[in-house]
Amino acid sequence: MTEPLLKIEGLTRRFDVSKPWLNRVIEREEKQFLTANADVSFEIARGETFALVGESGSGKSTIAKMVVGLLPPSGGTITFDGQKIDTSAGIPRALRRRFQMIFQDPFASLNPRWRVGEIIAEPIRTFGLMNATDARKEAGRLLEVVGLSAGDVNKFPHEFSGGQRQRIAIARALSSKPEFIVCDEPTSALDVSVQAQILNLMRDLQDEFGLTYLLISHDLSVVRHMANRIGVLYLGRLVEVAQGKKLFTDPQHPYTRMLLDAVPDLALSGRRRRPVEGEIPNPISPPPGCAFHPRCPLVHDRCRHEVPLPQPTPIGQAACHALDKVAPA
Repeated sequence: MTEPLLKIEGLTRRFDVSKPWLNRVIEREEKQFLTANADVSFEIARGETFALVGESGSGKSTIAKMVVGLLPPSGGTITFDGQKIDTSAGIPRALRRRFQMIFQDPFASLNPRWRVGEIIAEPIRTFGLMNATDARKEAGRLLEVVGLSAGDVNKFPHEFSGGQRQRIAIARALSSKPEFIVCDEPTSALDVSVQAQILNLMRDLQDEFGLTYLLISHDLSVVRHMANRIGVLYLGRLVEVAQGKKLFTDPQHPYTRMLLDAVPDLALSGRRRRPVEGEIPNPISPPPGCAFHPRCPLVHDRCRHEVPLPQPTPIGQAACHALDKVAPA
């Protein structure tokens, strides 16, 4: 079996959300910590698209930022191509060039005072891949690769539509010749008519350049179109990991079933749909045991006291006490 390109083990991130020291002394309060992610583990193979889904506040974007080094983890390890990444000491330059990120808002992620050619060429100059003249030519070539014109290098971001700006962001991500790209909600800020174009472009680029994607999304239709495997997050914990198509036909975890039941039945199959019940708990004071138990239809006493561990299922793995007697196929 080949070594995975990215391996996440026990990844945890806590944020100190305490009041200032003097307020805590006067009000006699302890420090407060928000656990955004707790003991998350998964692997991504070369050339694969692994998607993370879940409600807002489940910790998807926090994982993305830790993977690319924008946030240091509170615990756990991140291994890229067999090399452990120590974000506290800084990511080695040669390793950092090999992964990039596409952000959610294509306008906020582009410098409005820079011309498009400068934006795309910045990673090339930063990593010393080419001289200024060649970098500008490469920027024009990459614009053509993503479906724009090489002459657009002289324009500013405000001269483009939302979909075109996201194409520029993709071109910038490709400029350092990465192997791995984190896509944080890459189409959620775009019109529905443009989303399919961007997703198809991303798949074509993956085939052409052999890219590996970590896709963050709350849109299950996007995930179904793009992902080889899917991880379902709930309140910072990975509750299920499964093959992409099988997750939609045979979900194992009750939270995954609840998410899928809320998807509109566009095929008019007649299958009953249930709305999402309840809300995600406060991550500062999460429920004891399984965090999903206040909303779970299968809850029993063990769920209220014991955190479930991941176990094999017929389509992957899931963390649920109700699955204890389910044997893998």
